[in-house]
Amino acid sequence: RWDGFIAVAGGMTPAAQRLAERNRLSDMFEREKAQRAEMQRLAALDKEAADAHAAAAAEEKRLRTLWRETQASHVATRDALAAIERQARETEARLAAVAEAREQAETNLREAQASLDHIEDELAKLDAAEDPATRLPEVQKAAQDRRAALSVAQARVAAHARERETRKRRAEAIAAERTRWSSRSESAAQHIAALKERLAKTKSDIAALEEVIPALEERRQSLLGALSDAESARNAAADDLARAESAVRAAAQALREAQGAVASAREARARTETRLEGARTRRQEEARRIRESLNVNPDECLALAGLTPAESMPALPDADRTLQRLKTDRERLGGVNLQADDELNALLEQMSGMETEKDDVEQAIAKLRGAIGQLNREGKKRLDEAFTTVNGHFQRLFTTLFGGGEARLEMIEGEDPLEGGLEIVAKPPGKKPATLSLLSGGEQTLTALSLIFAVFLTNPSPICVLDEVDAPLDDANVDRFCMLMEKMAEETATRFLVITHHPMTMMRMNRLFGVTMAEKGISQLVSVDLETAKSFREAG
Repeated sequence: RWDGFIAVAGGMTPAAQRLAERNRLSDMFEREKAQRAEMQRLAALDKEAADAHAAAAAEEKRLRTLWRETQASHVATRDALAAIERQARETEARLAAVAEAREQAETNLREAQASLDHIEDELAKLDAAEDPATRLPEVQKAAQDRRAALSVAQARVAAHARERETRKRRAEAIAAERTRWSSRSESAAQHIAALKERLAKTKSDIAALEEVIPALEERRQSLLGALSDAESARNAAADDLARAESAVRAAAQALREAQGAVASAREARARTETRLEGARTRRQEEARRIRESLNVNPDECLALAGLTPAESMPALPDADRTLQRLKTDRERLGGVNLQADDELNALLEQMSGMETEKDDVEQAIAKLRGAIGQLNREGKKRLDEAFTTVNGHFQRLFTTLFGGGEARLEMIEGEDPLEGGLEIVAKPPGKKPATLSLLSGGEQTLTALSLIFAVFLTNPSPICVLDEVDAPLDDANVDRFCMLMEKMAEETATRFLVITHHPMTMMRMNRLFGVTMAEKGISQLVSVDLETAKSFREAG
């Protein structure tokens, strides 16, 4: 075309190119969305593997600590058993000495008895004629000495008998203690074997996880590379789209300028045609007046005036004024653009293409609005379902914690239900229904705990941290809170980390962590596994 425009047969128009780029951009968005979803899934798998690895490491650390504690307990038990055995051997030696002393005392007793019998025989053999009075003091003294020796021997025998009985009871107690320590040693050996099995299993699980982690990391790196490529492609497509939009705006500006030029040309042409028509009318009017006045044709006026073409025109100033007026009229008319119709048709075609694109954009906007409406409806539906579930759990947990009463959740309706508020109406036992701000501190705490646990029952989380939630509660409510927390841990497999100073709450935990300052300025972390301590106590 005269303005430099070139159209190739079968070539793509700018509108078709923009549509193709838009379709390509949509495909890239879809691929990016799929890649992001895949990356999120792999990140979740990576996180799960890391969590499992951390849990396995923690379990291994706990088992190693428990194994060391068991080894120390086993060594202490073995040392105590050795001490008991040494004490038993010493007791047996003492028993042998006591038995020997007893035999000696019995021998002495038999000898004293024999001496007594001999004395009695001597007394029986005395002659009747012999005066026993003369030997009575000697016999009485001998008998007294024998009785004293007999009393001493009997006392020593009784003492040895009592000591023997004491030794016997102590030996029996030592035997029972030895049996009990033997059973505890066997139990400790079985426990150690079980811990070794669990340690081996944990090591195998850790090895399996370590084999999986490199594959996941490689997959993650590949997906990150694909995501980077997709991001680069998206940026390039966004740049192309920006350039296309700039070209569209430039074309629209050119269209508006061309439309203005066409309108100006039409106005100029209309003015020119009007003036030409006026000139023709005036010419015809002058010709008519000439014919009417002079009865000649306008071409014969010079001959009628007696002038020849070679002669000068009459009245130079008048001729100058007439010439100037005619030049001004000719310049005012200007040139005529013969290609204005072609330019108009080209601009109309561009306008038609832009109207088509405008219709496409309006259809896309309508689809987008429909999708937004569908998302809002789906969100409201899910919000209603979640609200119903949470409200049911909240009512049940409130009744459990308060030992009666009732409570409910109410939605604060607005123009958009997704942006509405939430109202808590609670009625503890013996009180009227009231909002949360009108309840006491303990009642507010129990109500808030009911709502938190209701949300956990709806969407359980692996870990829940509670910081001083039992501070405003009395002992009865703390006991209810602990029972509810244990039930929640069993139903949802959630691990609760509770920061507290209440002894009842600490008594219901499985493991305690604390900070102590045994020396001034030096803090030390202390941990107690209550389950392990309880098992050791039961074994003892």
